[in-house]
Amino acid sequence: MYVGIDVSQQYPDVAISGSRQVQRMTNDDGGLELLLKQLVRLNPEGIVMEASGGCERRPLAAMQAASLAVSVVNPRQVRDFARSLGRLAKTDAIDAQVLARFAEVLKPEPARVSDEAEEQLRALEQRRRQLVEMIVAERNRMRTSPRTAKNIEKHVRWLVGQVKKIEKELQDLIASDPGMRSKSAILQSVPGIGPALTFSILGGLPELGQLNRKEIAALVGVAPFNRDSGKLRGKRSVWGGRASIRSALYMAALVGTRCNPVIRALYQRLCALGKPKKVALVAAMRKLLVTINCMVRNQSRWLAPAI
Repeated sequence: MYVGIDVSQQYPDVAISGSRQVQRMTNDDGGLELLLKQLVRLNPEGIVMEASGGCERRPLAAMQAASLAVSVVNPRQVRDFARSLGRLAKTDAIDAQVLARFAEVLKPEPARVSDEAEEQLRALEQRRRQLVEMIVAERNRMRTSPRTAKNIEKHVRWLVGQVKKIEKELQDLIASDPGMRSKSAILQSVPGIGPALTFSILGGLPELGQLNRKEIAALVGVAPFNRDSGKLRGKRSVWGGRASIRSALYMAALVGTRCNPVIRALYQRLCALGKPKKVALVAAMRKLLVTINCMVRNQSRWLAPAI
């Protein structure tokens, strides 16, 4: 027996593999308690939910606390799976049934259990990223709206103060947790990696150090995929992955081409071979990611290469 749960802000829809019935729960404490009781009684082989902008985190934590095997999957993957079944319509009930079928057929790996400090770090890092995006948007408006520039400038100063406040909370949280403190020290020993990328990685890539080089590159979205079919030999390209981590890695790799001897040597060698600069930079991003993944796994800091 497998269960699919389509989670939204208002209510979760629950479907069981092999059954056409879909049960709608309320998205409150009473509804969550009822859902847990039913799932514990059913004891399914697997439960699947989509990543839905954070709505899935509360039921995920509750089900993991009840020792239930829960997987959180990419909505795009589920949509492609639905099309392969011929399910072109999209409703909450259909989505729940597709998720149950997805769990039965593909049996995805259960999501890892996050501790309280990790969840808090993720929330703070996400809020910091949102504020930074707001600052960029406001500064762009300030250039095009001279009549309201003073008001916008005042708001920007307030936003900058909020970013600094959250960064202080992030630093204090990392300093209070031995595991995070160790990871942070390892990451910031690498030339080109500063506090901003460290916050992004610790908050958005908890799998760092637990996967091999190919898995971590594919997870972030810096692994080149083939596009070959018959006689066609297409260009390799990266696709998917975690956009926020990839954006932070881009800036770190860009800085690394100037101050990190390993990244600089790789970038210059690829450019000398005639590779486009963006292709060389993506290769530098992948090299940087694979390097820090190995460092975290082996609990070793950066060692400058011998000249």
